Amino acid sequence: MDASSNPSAISALPPTPVTVMASRPIAKSRLSMPKLSPPSPSPSPARTEYHLISIIHSSKSAFQLKQVHGRVLRLRLPLTARLAAQLVSAACSPHLRAVPYALALFRHSPPSPPVFDALVRALASCSLFSAALSHFVLITRSGLRPSRLAFPFALKSAAALPSPRHAACLHAAAAKSGLDLDLFVRTSIVDMYVKLGLAECALMVFDDTPGWHKASSVLLWNVSINGCCLSGDLEVARRLFESMPVRSVASWNSLIQGYMRQGDAQSAVELFHQMTQKNVVSWTTMVAGFLRLDEYEQGLGFFEKMLDSGVQPNEFTISSALSACARMGALERGIRIHDFALKRGFRENGVIGTALVAMYSKCGKIELAAQVFDVMDRRDLLTWTSMILGWAIHGHWAKALRCFEEMKCECIEPDEAVFLAMLMACSHSGKVERGLQIFDSMRFEYKIEPTIKHYTCMVDLFGRAGRLNDAMSLMKAMPMEPDFVLWGAFFNACRANKNVELAEVAAEKLLNFRPKHQGTFIFLSNMYSGAGRWDDDAEKVRTVMKDSGIERLPGWSYIEVEGGGHRFVVGDRSHPRSKEIYGKLEELATRAKEQGYEPDTDWVLHNIEDEDKEESLGCHSEKLALALGLLSTPIGADIRIVKNRRVCGDCHLLMKFASKLCNKVIILRDIKRFHHFKDGRCSCGDYW
Repeated sequence: MDASSNPSAISALPPTPVTVMASRPIAKSRLSMPKLSPPSPSPSPARTEYHLISIIHSSKSAFQLKQVHGRVLRLRLPLTARLAAQLVSAACSPHLRAVPYALALFRHSPPSPPVFDALVRALASCSLFSAALSHFVLITRSGLRPSRLAFPFALKSAAALPSPRHAACLHAAAAKSGLDLDLFVRTSIVDMYVKLGLAECALMVFDDTPGWHKASSVLLWNVSINGCCLSGDLEVARRLFESMPVRSVASWNSLIQGYMRQGDAQSAVELFHQMTQKNVVSWTTMVAGFLRLDEYEQGLGFFEKMLDSGVQPNEFTISSALSACARMGALERGIRIHDFALKRGFRENGVIGTALVAMYSKCGKIELAAQVFDVMDRRDLLTWTSMILGWAIHGHWAKALRCFEEMKCECIEPDEAVFLAMLMACSHSGKVERGLQIFDSMRFEYKIEPTIKHYTCMVDLFGRAGRLNDAMSLMKAMPMEPDFVLWGAFFNACRANKNVELAEVAAEKLLNFRPKHQGTFIFLSNMYSGAGRWDDDAEKVRTVMKDSGIERLPGWSYIEVEGGGHRFVVGDRSHPRSKEIYGKLEELATRAKEQGYEPDTDWVLHNIEDEDKEESLGCHSEKLALALGLLSTPIGADIRIVKNRRVCGDCHLLMKFASKLCNKVIILRDIKRFHHFKDGRCSCGDYW
């Protein structure tokens, strides 16, 4: 960027209003102020200043810092620019955060570059980015020249706002003053453009950087590579990587993360194995990358290899591994990781605590999730959301509501995700009126505009209660057009209520969005079959599917027994114990029929004989997983199954019988919610 084209660029910036929350009255600290010995009879000025600076930074509270400042004034010691800058910096430190006091110090100190630099740096570190930029502008309007220490934090503030206009002016001002060639400032300019999503500008700055500068800054290369990865230009990122004079571990990590973000796991793995040195970030990048690609087994495999290599995980590695266990429903492995974390001194707080709450919730142990939640010292919004969502998917809407009210009592403001979890709780429990109250509260009390996800949840709420007309009215009154997911929720509601006419309307909309979406064809065909319209309509849909090359992706069920995971698809006979599994399933069906079980053949919507329908029902993947669980779990142990689709009505019915006949607690997680089967009943109350 040519600075000469904008000679007064930074001065032209409009001052941004500085808004700083007034600090609460600071109670007198019970801790005594660090003793300030009077200076020796004839101390040198440098020694006195050094002594004062050490006391300033040893202050444990804002009150102590003010005492130090007051003692300096009482002894009539000179308040130099350096001392004033240190007072400002200490006031905005993470453990004090006395921003109003820092601003008061600034206003009563003579203008000087050190004080300006300290204030801009302090405000940016406190995430007061508009205030930081305003005071940076004030530097130039006061006739002072910003230093190399102020520019990086001003650039950081422009990126965080985000404000491309301020970014361009700051770049021009740096070029005009000659500071754009400073190592720290140059890297900050590139990083600013990367964070603003302006990868082309970042590369232009990098390309214009002198060779001697590039050779001395690995960080500049890493920031540029990261920018290319974020923009999806992996070819340029790889070319920069290959051109680096010296590579750091961070260079490898950035490119690996770029490949993972683009879904190219193979290239990421190859690059990972080429690394001569791997740190905890390298391993965490692989674990989190596979988690993002839904390759949970591979992610956990890399986590275990990391432990075998002797590299100690950090809290982000552990939280990623726990998230993989949550997605898979791998409770036993999740418990082992939890035990490992405790033995290594990690506390059940922060990201680990939140990941544990989510893991136990999604693995069917909601009571353990609640225990972890209760012992956490610090619970942020994400933690509360995870707990509320856990209660919701397990069908405990009253506990979700109580948790929601407790969160508000803790002065934590609910956001979109919290309200979405509450609407899910109402939907799974059939609490339509309560759901409407929460929806209205979000809009009118908290001024949060509902997103398409909230409207989808409301349509699902109406649909599950059979109020299809209300669902359709809401869709027509929405301020945005319904998307594929929302029409899918309405279509499922029509299917559940066997309303073929409205289902046809929804199916037409779904096929407009995704003409080859196999789920829509399958559901529509099943509805026609259920309505006895196999010969005309259902067979026509199946023919369209076949001619269009659309195949139904198989559903699967996962169960963890004896320390290992097992996955089944419908009619699966690949398991080593397949003969035992089918034998156990036949035995269970026979015993259940003696107790009144009748296979619900309505869920096999094909024009076939009743005997064939029963045989088709008998090999559903969740039933195969159930049979293995009955064969392998000890007496008193729960059976946990994860299903990637909605459980069918016949499997749901058989599991109720199995829980009573075998005296087992069966916990099934399907794509929508949890089903807890015990003593012949399900926690959903047959409402799902």
